[in-house]
Amino acid sequence: MPTPDAPVSVESRDRLDALLADHESVLVMVRTAGCAVCKSMSPILDNVARATAVTVAEFNPREDLDAVADFDVRSVPTFLLFRDGDLVDRRADGFVPTADLVDFVEAA
Repeated sequence: MPTPDAPVSVESRDRLDALLADHESVLVMVRTAGCAVCKSMSPILDNVARATAVTVAEFNPREDLDAVADFDVRSVPTFLLFRDGDLVDRRADGFVPTADLVDFVEAA
């Protein structure tokens, strides 16, 4: 499946699992609706989607607390990097500039 050139919004674990199955490399930002830092990351995610071959997704687990536990999310935003459906790296340090997030995606 072609890599989207803009972030995709994922609202359920089933949709996230399907996205991970359909794409080789996926960067997922776990967010909540009221997170100001998460909102400020939107243009950064756009840049990463255009600058890399990774699929970028925003995932708001809302009522899917199993996903929060499965991925050990303790704060938002949390960035999860998947390769071939497997979680290979993560970072949870708040706002991340474009260059740093591109480096994160390309280093793993």
